[in-house]
Amino acid sequence: MSAPPLVDTSVVVRYLTGDVPELAERAARLLDGPEPVALHSIVLVEAAFVLEKVYEVPRAEVVDALVELLQKKNLHLLDLPKEEAVLALLLARPSGRVSYADALLWATAKSHGAERLYTFDERFPADGLEVVQP
Repeated sequence: MSAPPLVDTSVVVRYLTGDVPELAERAARLLDGPEPVALHSIVLVEAAFVLEKVYEVPRAEVVDALVELLQKKNLHLLDLPKEEAVLALLLARPSGRVSYADALLWATAKSHGAERLYTFDERFPADGLEVVQP
């Protein structure tokens, strides 16, 4: 059995913004449809960046929209469990202190059983990890 087709950031952004109505409709048919599709967490990071910087959507709304997107039954994440991705997004939600990329790296470490993470970033989320400088 082959893996489900992957969805690119452009489809997610059109779906969430409704921008370019024809493309947004096509994105909705795909993401709201029965066909299984997959995302990589990189798509979540890139979509968050585009929504915040290009469309000027407030961070809390971006997180809420991405969390809602991850609730879709036909949507699968390739690199970590959806539940971990949701926790990561919620970790990044409050103030922007934690970046989306760092939050998803945290989720990846947790979901793969890593107990330690090396970084020079003093703001990296520790929640359940030993975060140390090399």
